Amino acid sequence: MAEGSLSLGPPFTRETAVAKVRRAEDAWNTRDAEKVSLAYTVDSRWRNRSEFVNGRAQIAAFLKRKWSRELEYRLIKELWAFDDARIAVRFAYECHDAAGQWWRSYGNENWEFDEQGLMKVRHASINDLAITETDRLYHWPIGRRPDDHPSLSELGL
Repeated sequence: MAEGSLSLGPPFTRETAVAKVRRAEDAWNTRDAEKVSLAYTVDSRWRNRSEFVNGRAQIAAFLKRKWSRELEYRLIKELWAFDDARIAVRFAYECHDAAGQWWRSYGNENWEFDEQGLMKVRHASINDLAITETDRLYHWPIGRRPDDHPSLSELGL
């Protein structure tokens, strides 16, 4: 999601906020930490669960650690609310750990953007639920969620 040339920056409309959320989902589903980190300001500040991350280098390192543990990671994000320079999303992702235990993690994120559309602040609250493989709802091939795959709301999440 190197958004420099493809930036959807503030002020947001409903259409651009929805597009921004989908771009973020698509980028995270690549699991390319370096590429994903380019969507954030060089001094971006995060709170992810109880971890505090500052700047692109720490973001990339955080994401590499995350995706080395969260195997077969698949994510869906959905717009919750927006204003001029902020977007709130809800999300759920599925993955399994090295022992084969599947998880569905639910969360909310609050995002704030600079004038160029790079994220400068991200606050994420996340809860994890152990699921069985038969409880999984995300079955598309690793990568971008197909356009015809149900959304969080359509899945009842």
